[in-house]
Amino acid sequence: MAAVVGSTVDYGLLGVDLERQELEFGATPSPPTVYSQLLAIYLLQNDLCNAKFLWKRIPYSVKQSTSELSTIWQVAQKMWIKDYSAIYEALRKEWSEEVKSIMAAVEESVRTRALRLVRLAYSSINADEFATFVGMPAERAIQAAIEEGWEVDQNTRIIIPKRLEPPPAPPIMNEQHLSVLTQYVTFMEN
Repeated sequence: MAAVVGSTVDYGLLGVDLERQELEFGATPSPPTVYSQLLAIYLLQNDLCNAKFLWKRIPYSVKQSTSELSTIWQVAQKMWIKDYSAIYEALRKEWSEEVKSIMAAVEESVRTRALRLVRLAYSSINADEFATFVGMPAERAIQAAIEEGWEVDQNTRIIIPKRLEPPPAPPIMNEQHLSVLTQYVTFMEN
């Protein structure tokens, strides 16, 4: 079913496999676990458009009979509006074995994206606000910021994210560019 490398699951391949299974069932509704896992994988991939389209494709009877599917959809709705505290709250549910590892990966993925957002968008941020973004208690969030190499002022509880160094620009090949420019100018003159 899913490609397992060592002790990790390749969720990308699992998603492709689940999409294939959904197509093979045709007009007959797929088993609820197919829908639940596929919806969770779309959230993991931050593919909210496909998650929304899947939700619309799922038959009403399947939605009504599977409460976990509705719970996963609630996570998707919170992700759509980027309400981080509500996302983490919706993720702190008891999940079935079929989606438990996927939803744990979703939580970690959301946290990683939130860290990247804070790193790019903030020059400083209050520890409580940062804790909301990363879905942790303030003290754990401060510790996570320190582990990221960020500066933390314990008195004011202000976190100063460390900026990522931009990747070096590839060297410009002057002779090649000059040659192309010469060809353009020559073409324009003729």
